[in-house]
Amino acid sequence: GLKELLDACRRFPIKRRERITFEYVLLKDVNDTDEDARRLVRLLHGIRAKVNLLPLNEAAGIPYERPSDARVNRFGQILAERGVAVSVRKSRGRDIRAACGQLITESAHQKSPGQLLANLMSV
Repeated sequence: GLKELLDACRRFPIKRRERITFEYVLLKDVNDTDEDARRLVRLLHGIRAKVNLLPLNEAAGIPYERPSDARVNRFGQILAERGVAVSVRKSRGRDIRAACGQLITESAHQKSPGQLLANLMSV
């Protein structure tokens, strides 16, 4: 489980300037509160970690929302203030619904599962 994975990360030998990178998808009102940030800091305690914050790219059929930029920045600030290296992934293409995760869901609503599978297998 998660505990075993994090314990393995704590034991993993890494070079002095290296860090283990964790990708954290932020979902509005699900895992983006100040307390969630502090909880993440506690989970990563003892790990030389870098956290990439990934605000959700909203897409049709996904019942979650993207947190505000202010909320994302506050979450990152809490991590940084507690010694966790953090970066916020900037999304490109969101304004035209072409960001990561949006294209497949858009095309999925226009095609049957069989058509999607056939398209994937022909690549």
